[in-house]
Amino acid sequence: MGETADQFFVTLQRWLVSHAPASTRPILSALLSVVAILAVFALLFAITTVLERKGLGRIQNRYGPNRVGPFGFFQPIADGIKSLTKEDVVPQRADKVVHFLAPVVLVLAAFSLYAVLPLGRNMVLANLDAGVLFFFAVSSVMELTIFMAGWSSRNKYSLLGAMRAIAQMISYEVPLILTSVTVIMAAGSLSTVTIVEKQAGYTGILPHWFVFTPWGFAGFVLFMIAATAESNRSPFDLPEGESEIIAGYYTEYSGFKFALFFLGEYLGMFAISGLGITLFLGGWAAPFFFLTWVPSYLWFFAKLLAMIVMFIWVRGTLPRLRMDQLMNFAWRFMLPMALLNLVTAGIWIFLPQGILRWLVSGFLVVVPYVLLGRGLTRGWKLEKRVYRFAE
Repeated sequence: MGETADQFFVTLQRWLVSHAPASTRPILSALLSVVAILAVFALLFAITTVLERKGLGRIQNRYGPNRVGPFGFFQPIADGIKSLTKEDVVPQRADKVVHFLAPVVLVLAAFSLYAVLPLGRNMVLANLDAGVLFFFAVSSVMELTIFMAGWSSRNKYSLLGAMRAIAQMISYEVPLILTSVTVIMAAGSLSTVTIVEKQAGYTGILPHWFVFTPWGFAGFVLFMIAATAESNRSPFDLPEGESEIIAGYYTEYSGFKFALFFLGEYLGMFAISGLGITLFLGGWAAPFFFLTWVPSYLWFFAKLLAMIVMFIWVRGTLPRLRMDQLMNFAWRFMLPMALLNLVTAGIWIFLPQGILRWLVSGFLVVVPYVLLGRGLTRGWKLEKRVYRFAE
């Protein structure tokens, strides 16, 4: 029964494809997979917008959306209708072709990232030998679209926001890729499917997830910090800092084009979270041996939901950084830690199993963390802030 439920969608796809002419079966199979990905993650985007607004409302002791539909869950439909009916204003001096293409290419690139993510056992659109490389290659297109949006708008605020976004994304993409390399070394493959399979085993009831190693835990923390910056999420949302540059690179966008940027940002967040799950959290693998009867795709989306909650929690908790703090953190802490973690992963692989490699790897992670953290905060003058009500 568990195997039947786990492979239900795979079996359904094969059954539908089997009724088509033999010459069209590969195209139909790919088309069904693409339609499923579009539908699932578009729906997840709509649900996340409501959960985020309600979650931030709860954190800030206020109401979230609670008027449109039961508990406000029809709010995404209202927002979608509003975006479709709003006037599309394009600056007269803008490069209209590039201005139009930027949000469209952004969304297409964001959806393309899901092609190599295993959403469940035997549930991956393209099992590429270089799946991780494909992911980072396509994600670089998203950086290009941000520059396209800022440049084509012929607006200094948009251009400034685009430049800040590019500087931030390039700075944090380096540690993001380096932390992924540690997993590639341990798994011996660039295939996302193989990486998940390497973590699918158990010792007793506990899984062999890479996050349960010293280098894996440090790599996961570094990966998620860099992923937050790559997604332009708080506290790294400087490219669209409303109090400084209005709305960043999409200042001159309105209507449905603005909605596409909004959609692309969330799709990118889901995709980078999915990659983090694949690399460090076992992908679709169950957290305990006795829970393997639960369908694998449910575990993937449960982990993804936990990631989304974490992003919302961080957004409602931490204030936005300054640009100098953001860049210093990337180059003076994240990059050295990622490089040292790469060395730690290599030592872990070559040391024999036992307490020795745990001690050595733990030492190589904790000591640099303390030293780099102290070096980063040297010279800071932190004072206790006192809040007073206005008279």
